[in-house]
Amino acid sequence: MNIEDYRNYCMQKKAVSEHFPFDQDTLVFKVLGKMFALASLKKWEEGEAFINLKCDPEYAQELRADYESIKPGYHMHKQQWNSVYIHSGELQPKLIYELIDHSYDMVVKGMTKKMRESLL
Repeated sequence: MNIEDYRNYCMQKKAVSEHFPFDQDTLVFKVLGKMFALASLKKWEEGEAFINLKCDPEYAQELRADYESIKPGYHMHKQQWNSVYIHSGELQPKLIYELIDHSYDMVVKGMTKKMRESLL
């Protein structure tokens, strides 16, 4: 997976926008203003790509136990966010896309009913 594949996959989701709220390096994807994925462009360029994704806390623990490339979220709430390291090659693109979907769904699930309905 490259940065364009990642960006295109996130942007095709409903009501998603991209931002640089922290600095010019950290690309953040939001659904209706709520963050669900972020990555350092510099790390991608350096060959150390990883994505921070929201995750159900129990599922996050399972993933971390099963994969060396999934760790507690870098600079994020460690129970609810994972850092998914792309560069190691351990994770298949299918799994990475599923984790992006899961993150998006977790964020949508936490929204108000009115916000969720606007996505239908």
